[in-house]
Amino acid sequence: MYRHSRLRRARTPLTLLATATVASALLAASVGPASAESTASKGGKPTVVLVHGAFADSSSWNGVIGELKKDGYPVVAAANPLRSLSGDAASVKSLLDTIKGPVVLVGHSYGGAVITNAAHGSDKVKALVYADAFLPDKGESANALASKFEGSVIAKVLRPVPITNADGSKDVDLSIDQSAFRQAFGADVPAEKAGLMAVTQRPGTGTALNEPSGEPAWKDIPSWALVGTDDRIIPREAQVFMAERAGAHVKEIKSSHAVSVSHPQAVTDIIEKAARTVR
Repeated sequence: MYRHSRLRRARTPLTLLATATVASALLAASVGPASAESTASKGGKPTVVLVHGAFADSSSWNGVIGELKKDGYPVVAAANPLRSLSGDAASVKSLLDTIKGPVVLVGHSYGGAVITNAAHGSDKVKALVYADAFLPDKGESANALASKFEGSVIAKVLRPVPITNADGSKDVDLSIDQSAFRQAFGADVPAEKAGLMAVTQRPGTGTALNEPSGEPAWKDIPSWALVGTDDRIIPREAQVFMAERAGAHVKEIKSSHAVSVSHPQAVTDIIEKAARTVR
Protein backbone atom coordinates (compact mmCIF):
# COMPACT_ATOMS: atom_id res chain seq x y z
CA MET A 1 0.00 0.00 0.00
CA TYR A 2 2.76 2.39 0.97
CA ARG A 3 4.65 1.65 -2.26
CA HIS A 4 1.58 2.30 -4.43
CA SER A 5 0.94 5.54 -2.58
CA ARG A 6 4.51 6.69 -3.26
CA LEU A 7 4.14 5.84 -6.93
CA ARG A 8 0.93 7.82 -7.17
CA ARG A 9 2.57 10.80 -5.51
CA ALA A 10 5.61 10.48 -7.76
CA ARG A 11 3.48 10.39 -10.87
CA THR A 12 1.50 13.48 -9.99
CA PRO A 13 4.22 16.10 -10.67
CA LEU A 14 5.23 14.27 -13.87
CA THR A 15 1.63 14.15 -15.03
CA LEU A 16 1.19 17.82 -14.30
CA LEU A 17 4.43 18.62 -16.13
CA ALA A 18 3.38 16.60 -19.16
CA THR A 19 -0.04 18.26 -19.18
CA ALA A 20 1.56 21.69 -18.91
CA THR A 21 3.98 20.88 -21.71
CA VAL A 22 1.18 19.79 -24.04
CA ALA A 23 -0.88 22.85 -23.13
CA SER A 24 2.11 25.11 -23.74
CA ALA A 25 2.72 23.50 -27.13
CA LEU A 26 -0.91 23.97 -28.12
CA LEU A 27 -0.82 27.55 -26.92
CA ALA A 28 2.37 28.23 -28.86
CA ALA A 29 0.82 26.76 -31.99
CA SER A 30 -2.17 29.07 -31.66
CA VAL A 31 -0.19 32.14 -30.66
CA GLY A 32 2.18 32.07 -33.67
CA PRO A 33 -0.43 32.53 -36.40
CA ALA A 34 -2.46 34.83 -34.17
CA SER A 35 0.56 37.09 -33.83
CA ALA A 36 0.95 37.10 -37.59
CA GLU A 37 -2.72 37.99 -37.91
CA SER A 38 -2.34 40.87 -35.45
CA THR A 39 0.70 42.25 -37.28
CA ALA A 40 -0.98 41.92 -40.63
CA SER A 41 -4.16 43.62 -39.49
CA LYS A 42 -2.28 46.51 -37.91
CA GLY A 43 0.10 47.05 -40.79
CA GLY A 44 -2.32 46.05 -43.54
CA LYS A 45 0.23 43.59 -44.92
CA PRO A 46 -0.36 39.94 -45.82
CA THR A 47 1.50 37.13 -44.11
CA VAL A 48 4.35 35.73 -46.19
CA VAL A 49 4.70 31.94 -45.96
CA LEU A 50 8.01 30.54 -47.24
CA VAL A 51 8.41 26.93 -48.37
CA HIS A 52 11.89 25.52 -48.98
CA GLY A 53 12.65 22.76 -51.45
CA ALA A 54 14.74 19.61 -51.43
CA PHE A 55 18.44 19.79 -50.50
CA ALA A 56 17.74 22.84 -48.32
CA ASP A 57 15.93 23.78 -45.12
CA SER A 58 14.10 26.80 -43.69
CA SER A 59 17.39 28.53 -42.83
CA SER A 60 17.88 29.08 -46.57
CA TRP A 61 15.30 31.87 -46.20
CA ASN A 62 17.13 33.68 -43.39
CA GLY A 63 18.31 36.62 -45.51
CA VAL A 64 14.84 37.04 -47.02
CA ILE A 65 13.15 36.76 -43.63
CA GLY A 66 15.34 39.52 -42.22
CA GLU A 67 14.44 41.90 -45.05
CA LEU A 68 10.72 41.11 -44.92
CA LYS A 69 10.53 41.60 -41.16
CA LYS A 70 12.45 44.86 -41.45
CA ASP A 71 9.77 46.01 -43.90
CA GLY A 72 6.98 45.06 -41.51
CA TYR A 73 5.76 41.81 -43.04
CA PRO A 74 4.64 38.93 -40.81
CA VAL A 75 6.57 35.84 -41.94
CA VAL A 76 6.25 32.10 -41.40
CA ALA A 77 8.82 29.60 -42.73
CA ALA A 78 7.25 26.18 -43.24
CA ALA A 79 9.18 23.01 -42.46
CA ASN A 80 8.68 21.05 -45.66
CA PRO A 81 8.66 17.29 -44.89
CA LEU A 82 10.01 16.33 -48.35
CA ARG A 83 8.34 12.90 -48.14
CA SER A 84 5.64 13.03 -50.85
CA LEU A 85 4.18 15.84 -52.93
CA SER A 86 0.62 15.24 -51.78
CA GLY A 87 1.69 14.84 -48.14
CA ASP A 88 3.98 17.88 -48.21
CA ALA A 89 1.22 19.99 -49.77
CA ALA A 90 -1.22 18.81 -47.11
CA SER A 91 1.28 19.80 -44.40
CA VAL A 92 1.61 23.33 -45.81
CA LYS A 93 -2.15 23.58 -46.28
CA SER A 94 -2.63 22.73 -42.60
CA LEU A 95 -0.24 25.54 -41.71
CA LEU A 96 -2.14 27.96 -43.93
CA ASP A 97 -5.35 27.04 -42.13
CA THR A 98 -3.90 28.43 -38.88
CA ILE A 99 -3.13 31.84 -40.37
CA LYS A 100 -5.81 34.52 -40.39
CA GLY A 101 -5.90 37.03 -43.19
CA PRO A 102 -4.40 37.01 -46.70
CA VAL A 103 -1.24 35.06 -47.53
CA VAL A 104 1.52 35.40 -50.09
CA LEU A 105 2.82 31.85 -50.58
CA VAL A 106 6.41 31.49 -51.72
CA GLY A 107 8.23 28.37 -52.90
CA HIS A 108 11.82 27.60 -53.84
CA SER A 109 12.77 24.67 -56.09
CA TYR A 110 10.57 21.63 -55.25
CA GLY A 111 8.79 23.95 -52.83
CA GLY A 112 7.22 25.49 -55.93
CA ALA A 113 5.48 22.21 -56.66
CA VAL A 114 4.34 22.07 -53.05
CA ILE A 115 2.77 25.55 -53.05
CA THR A 116 1.17 24.85 -56.43
CA ASN A 117 -0.76 22.02 -54.78
CA ALA A 118 -1.19 23.48 -51.28
CA ALA A 119 -2.86 26.66 -52.55
CA HIS A 120 -5.29 24.95 -54.90
CA GLY A 121 -8.84 25.89 -53.90
CA SER A 122 -7.63 28.29 -51.21
CA ASP A 123 -9.43 31.58 -50.68
CA LYS A 124 -6.65 32.71 -48.35
CA VAL A 125 -3.65 32.62 -50.70
CA LYS A 126 -3.77 35.78 -52.78
CA ALA A 127 -0.42 35.53 -54.58
CA LEU A 128 2.10 32.83 -55.45
CA VAL A 129 5.81 33.55 -55.77
CA TYR A 130 8.24 31.10 -57.32
CA ALA A 131 11.98 31.54 -56.72
CA ASP A 132 14.04 29.24 -58.96
CA ALA A 133 11.12 26.88 -58.62
CA PHE A 134 8.90 24.34 -60.30
CA LEU A 135 5.46 25.41 -61.53
CA PRO A 136 4.00 22.03 -62.50
CA ASP A 137 0.80 21.48 -64.39
CA LYS A 138 -1.49 18.59 -63.52
CA GLY A 139 0.26 15.26 -63.99
CA GLU A 140 3.81 16.66 -64.07
CA SER A 141 6.53 15.79 -61.56
CA ALA A 142 9.52 17.83 -60.45
CA ASN A 143 11.90 15.23 -61.83
CA ALA A 144 10.26 15.21 -65.26
CA LEU A 145 10.30 19.00 -65.46
CA ALA A 146 13.97 19.20 -64.42
CA SER A 147 14.91 16.98 -67.34
CA LYS A 148 12.53 18.54 -69.86
CA PHE A 149 15.26 20.89 -71.12
CA GLU A 150 19.02 20.46 -71.34
CA GLY A 151 21.26 21.94 -68.67
CA SER A 152 20.33 20.29 -65.38
CA VAL A 153 23.12 18.43 -63.59
CA ILE A 154 20.87 17.01 -60.89
CA ALA A 155 20.89 13.43 -62.19
CA LYS A 156 24.70 13.38 -62.06
CA VAL A 157 25.16 14.63 -58.50
CA LEU A 158 22.47 12.85 -56.49
CA ARG A 159 23.46 10.49 -53.70
CA PRO A 160 20.75 7.88 -52.99
CA VAL A 161 20.19 6.25 -49.61
CA PRO A 162 17.64 3.38 -49.44
CA ILE A 163 15.03 3.84 -46.71
CA THR A 164 12.13 1.87 -45.27
CA ASN A 165 8.98 3.82 -44.44
CA ALA A 166 6.90 3.29 -41.33
CA ASP A 167 4.41 1.18 -43.31
CA GLY A 168 7.21 -1.09 -44.54
CA SER A 169 7.32 0.29 -48.07
CA LYS A 170 10.68 1.03 -49.65
CA ASP A 171 11.87 4.39 -50.94
CA VAL A 172 15.10 6.28 -51.42
CA ASP A 173 16.35 9.51 -49.84
CA LEU A 174 18.11 11.73 -52.36
CA SER A 175 20.67 14.37 -51.47
CA ILE A 176 23.39 16.14 -53.44
CA ASP A 177 26.89 14.74 -53.03
CA GLN A 178 28.69 17.18 -50.74
CA SER A 179 31.70 17.45 -53.05
CA ALA A 180 29.45 18.62 -55.90
CA PHE A 181 27.00 20.71 -53.86
CA ARG A 182 28.43 24.17 -54.39
CA GLN A 183 29.02 23.78 -58.11
CA ALA A 184 25.57 22.28 -58.71
CA PHE A 185 23.40 24.13 -56.20
CA GLY A 186 25.04 27.40 -55.15
CA ALA A 187 28.01 28.45 -57.26
CA ASP A 188 27.53 32.11 -56.27
CA VAL A 189 27.35 31.33 -52.54
CA PRO A 190 30.60 31.86 -50.57
CA ALA A 191 32.49 28.57 -50.32
CA GLU A 192 32.33 28.34 -46.52
CA LYS A 193 28.57 28.91 -46.42
CA ALA A 194 27.98 26.50 -49.32
CA GLY A 195 29.98 23.91 -47.42
CA LEU A 196 27.69 24.27 -44.42
CA MET A 197 24.62 24.06 -46.65
CA ALA A 198 25.97 20.85 -48.18
CA VAL A 199 26.27 19.24 -44.75
CA THR A 200 22.88 20.41 -43.44
CA GLN A 201 20.86 19.78 -46.60
CA ARG A 202 17.65 17.82 -46.15
CA PRO A 203 17.05 14.97 -48.60
CA GLY A 204 13.90 14.53 -50.62
CA THR A 205 12.47 11.11 -51.35
CA GLY A 206 12.24 9.62 -54.80
CA THR A 207 8.48 9.51 -54.24
CA ALA A 208 8.28 13.25 -53.65
CA LEU A 209 10.34 14.21 -56.66
CA ASN A 210 8.51 11.83 -59.00
CA GLU A 211 4.91 12.21 -57.77
CA PRO A 212 2.61 13.84 -60.36
CA SER A 213 1.14 17.20 -59.42
CA GLY A 214 -2.55 17.78 -58.89
CA GLU A 215 -4.56 20.66 -60.31
CA PRO A 216 -2.31 23.77 -60.16
CA ALA A 217 -3.22 26.80 -58.06
CA TRP A 218 -1.55 29.15 -60.54
CA LYS A 219 -4.54 28.75 -62.84
CA ASP A 220 -6.62 30.76 -60.37
CA ILE A 221 -4.10 32.74 -58.29
CA PRO A 222 -1.79 35.47 -59.66
CA SER A 223 1.84 34.39 -59.72
CA TRP A 224 5.34 35.84 -59.90
CA ALA A 225 8.53 34.00 -60.88
CA LEU A 226 12.16 34.89 -60.19
CA VAL A 227 14.27 32.98 -62.71
CA GLY A 228 17.95 32.27 -62.07
CA THR A 229 19.76 32.37 -65.40
CA ASP A 230 22.73 30.37 -64.04
CA ASP A 231 20.59 27.72 -62.32
CA ARG A 232 22.09 24.24 -62.82
CA ILE A 233 19.30 22.37 -61.07
CA ILE A 234 16.28 23.80 -62.94
CA PRO A 235 17.63 25.30 -66.18
CA ARG A 236 16.56 28.79 -67.15
CA GLU A 237 14.66 27.48 -70.19
CA ALA A 238 12.58 25.18 -68.00
CA GLN A 239 11.78 27.96 -65.54
CA VAL A 240 10.77 30.39 -68.28
CA PHE A 241 8.63 27.75 -69.96
CA MET A 242 6.74 27.00 -66.75
CA ALA A 243 6.41 30.65 -65.72
CA GLU A 244 5.12 31.83 -69.07
CA ARG A 245 2.69 28.93 -69.27
CA ALA A 246 1.34 29.94 -65.86
CA GLY A 247 1.00 33.58 -66.92
CA ALA A 248 3.40 34.62 -64.17
CA HIS A 249 5.13 37.98 -63.88
CA VAL A 250 8.70 37.00 -64.73
CA LYS A 251 11.93 38.58 -63.50
CA GLU A 252 15.30 37.15 -64.45
CA ILE A 253 18.45 37.38 -62.35
CA LYS A 254 21.98 36.11 -62.81
CA SER A 255 21.91 33.56 -60.01
CA SER A 256 22.55 29.95 -59.10
CA HIS A 257 19.78 27.71 -57.81
CA ALA A 258 20.39 29.02 -54.27
CA VAL A 259 18.85 32.40 -55.10
CA SER A 260 17.33 32.99 -51.65
CA VAL A 261 20.82 32.67 -50.14
CA SER A 262 22.91 34.50 -52.74
CA HIS A 263 20.34 37.20 -53.64
CA PRO A 264 17.96 37.63 -50.69
CA GLN A 265 17.15 41.24 -51.61
CA ALA A 266 16.03 40.28 -55.12
CA VAL A 267 13.81 37.54 -53.67
CA THR A 268 12.41 39.99 -51.12
CA ASP A 269 11.71 42.55 -53.84
CA ILE A 270 9.58 40.19 -55.94
CA ILE A 271 7.73 38.93 -52.85
CA GLU A 272 6.90 42.48 -51.80
CA LYS A 273 5.88 43.36 -55.35
CA ALA A 274 3.37 40.50 -55.22
CA ALA A 275 2.30 41.48 -51.69
CA ARG A 276 1.50 45.04 -52.75
CA THR A 277 -1.21 43.71 -55.07
CA VAL A 278 -3.01 42.04 -52.17
CA ARG A 279 -6.00 43.95 -50.88
